[in-house]
Amino acid sequence: RIEFSGREFALAMDPQQRVFLETAWTALEQAGYDPQRFAGAIGLYGGATLSGYLFNLFSNSHLMQTVGQFPLMLGNGREFLTTRTSYLLNLRGPSVNVQTACSTALVAVHLASQALLSGECDLALAGGVSIRLPLKGGYLYQEGGISSPDGRCRAFDARAQGTVGGSGVGLLVLKRLEDALGDRDTIYGVIKGSAINNDGADKISYTAPRIEGQAAVIRAAQQVAEVDPDSIQVIEAHGTGTRANS
Repeated sequence: RIEFSGREFALAMDPQQRVFLETAWTALEQAGYDPQRFAGAIGLYGGATLSGYLFNLFSNSHLMQTVGQFPLMLGNGREFLTTRTSYLLNLRGPSVNVQTACSTALVAVHLASQALLSGECDLALAGGVSIRLPLKGGYLYQEGGISSPDGRCRAFDARAQGTVGGSGVGLLVLKRLEDALGDRDTIYGVIKGSAINNDGADKISYTAPRIEGQAAVIRAAQQVAEVDPDSIQVIEAHGTGTRANS
């Protein structure tokens, strides 16, 4: 059981930190593992977006005086996301914050998988959280920006004009396949391979991915997984529908 004082929990902590903690707890519970009794090391790899909640707290002079800057920093700094969760859930494996913008959660899954394969941990949580504040609000469209002018995202569509932000959280419980089979765990999917890379400077602009770089990382992942490209039936991609001008 984890308890917080009303002030620390309700006022001083970014909702992203709380929701990430709750989801980590739920994921482990659904997987059937109690960190207090698990014999091996449980790792945690995750990331969050920049805290919008903290900016609101800075305008509350009374809260700043009563709580203090240090607790507010601990409760809102995304660099404390995974280590706080590991502390509260008694996770003794690697606890790593990942920040790679839109790819944060998937990179976290890749790093967690590598940690499992190398023996750094025996069970791993991996994912990310993003909660935009205020929960109900709009945005000012600016020509040439990434936001859609009509509030619709039409990825991979000729009418694509931009993206729309959102909120969400997701965490996976990962384990080496032979161990999961041996322990008769519930298995929802198998990661056969993964890869990450970077485009460097050879692209249209900083925010525009390079086709050759994407093709290279796809080939690398397929080689690691030993998967025949013709056997792939579904492809999921990150598509914002934003314009890329040279």
